[in-house]
Amino acid sequence: MATDYDAPRKTDDEADSIEALKERVPDRMSGSVDAEDADNPGSFDLSAADLADVELETVVIPVQEDEFTCVSCFLAQHRSQLAEKTADGPICRDCAGL
Repeated sequence: MATDYDAPRKTDDEADSIEALKERVPDRMSGSVDAEDADNPGSFDLSAADLADVELETVVIPVQEDEFTCVSCFLAQHRSQLAEKTADGPICRDCAGL
């Protein structure tokens, strides 16, 4: 959903009360747990469909001229994130602890 940041905000008179907000939100602390939801907390559809034939298409962009691949975390980083070059290869600032 797009948000219009230029739209006027609600005044205190138009704001919902705490009680009204509490009524809209389900009680998560209640003791009732649905067994199906407990086994599948993310509510993913785990049907028995055979997905062996499905091909996933992904566009892989090679490392650019201003990027390097960290030998510790194997992520492509911008050269501004380069901490040091070792005998094994470049190390990013996150892995070097900087």
